Amino acid sequence: MGNLNYISADQAVRYVKSGDHIHLSAISSVPHALVSALKRRADEDPTLKDLHFHHFHTEGEAPYSSPEYAGVFFDQGFFVGPNVRANVNAGYADYLPAHLFESQLMYRTGALPCDVAMVQVSLPDEDGMVSLGTSVDCSIAAIEVAREKIAVVNPHVPFAYGDLVPISMFNHFVYDETPLITKDFMEPSEIDKQIGKNCSELVPDGACIQMGIGALPNALASQLEGHMNLGIHTEMFADGVLSLIEKGVINGLCKTLDKGKVVASFLLGSQKVYDFIDHNPNVLMKDIKYTNDPSIIAKIDNMISINSAVEVDLTGQVCADSIGTRVFSGTGGQLDFVRGAKMSRGGKAVIALASRTNKGKPKIVPVLQPGAGVVTTRADVQWVVTEWGSVNLYGKSLQERAKLLISIAHPNDREMLEQAAFERFGKHWSLMRA
Repeated sequence: MGNLNYISADQAVRYVKSGDHIHLSAISSVPHALVSALKRRADEDPTLKDLHFHHFHTEGEAPYSSPEYAGVFFDQGFFVGPNVRANVNAGYADYLPAHLFESQLMYRTGALPCDVAMVQVSLPDEDGMVSLGTSVDCSIAAIEVAREKIAVVNPHVPFAYGDLVPISMFNHFVYDETPLITKDFMEPSEIDKQIGKNCSELVPDGACIQMGIGALPNALASQLEGHMNLGIHTEMFADGVLSLIEKGVINGLCKTLDKGKVVASFLLGSQKVYDFIDHNPNVLMKDIKYTNDPSIIAKIDNMISINSAVEVDLTGQVCADSIGTRVFSGTGGQLDFVRGAKMSRGGKAVIALASRTNKGKPKIVPVLQPGAGVVTTRADVQWVVTEWGSVNLYGKSLQERAKLLISIAHPNDREMLEQAAFERFGKHWSLMRA
């Protein structure tokens, strides 16, 4: 446990005051010991109220979003995961829209208060430095500006190189040995595999890739096994990337920035992923201000960003954070990477989605659902990929875009989309089709 002056989680949360804004390290590394202690304090202290929570996607129980603690806890996350989604859409919690690159700016500029930083960290090294492990994201910014900086020192947090934090920056320490949350993702469907194949055809040898987590990125990874000398610069990755590293497909040798290194800001996956980054000099876990800065992304030649969508309309507007008015996830870093990849020499920005939902509803649509959030605007969109093919909308007019997107829509939806395009564009649409 080292020579740190540890206190209990219940003692640590006594430093929280009513009205405080609290940052939580996220994903697999939520400091649940402190969250549970705050819950106990709320149960015992009727004077505690109006605590605001900010974080990326979190795993595990989320009492900070629960209606049971209305008036005491109010969640305002940068990203909405399954554990808070119902409460956000019921109004008991909220969503704070932000491009992930700007989350750290909100803290550092004071646009968003941060009174208390609650984060999990690794055991300190011999130089008194700790790693934030799987959740660097905007946590360093929170630590910099917070009044109370509480570190949960956990030996299960991997010591990942990149942006380390001096232990001297913290003023309270809690020790916890709870293992990090792991996650296994669904096996890719046949549709996912075909989308992955179509995306892989846009990836040249020597490219640097950004992709997320889930069945679709894993499907893409399986289709890249014949590629050579790929690199990774991403906000997050999961198990699919490991197999490509083990096979030598990903080695970073062609990267024009951080050559030979896998660069990310947060992770969620199996224990194998967490073990992989532990004391691995070929992995850099960095502040989101670095991984998601479009001007930095643009310095990487042949940068290929691959992101998903809920639906895309016939003009190329990409909804990725909601289903109509129902918040589903978040803006994330999609536009950070779309803009950075488009500025990269040889880069491409790809939006990948199935042509239909699991219930058979079109995902390429005449217009977005009322209230849908536009994450990537039609002025930003470039490549769009479905299982039916890929199209480049860059430099294309509205009518040209509609024609291209209909060509990769589900065949049974194309007549409907053709009719919608005709009603929108009139006789000029007929001329465009000829």
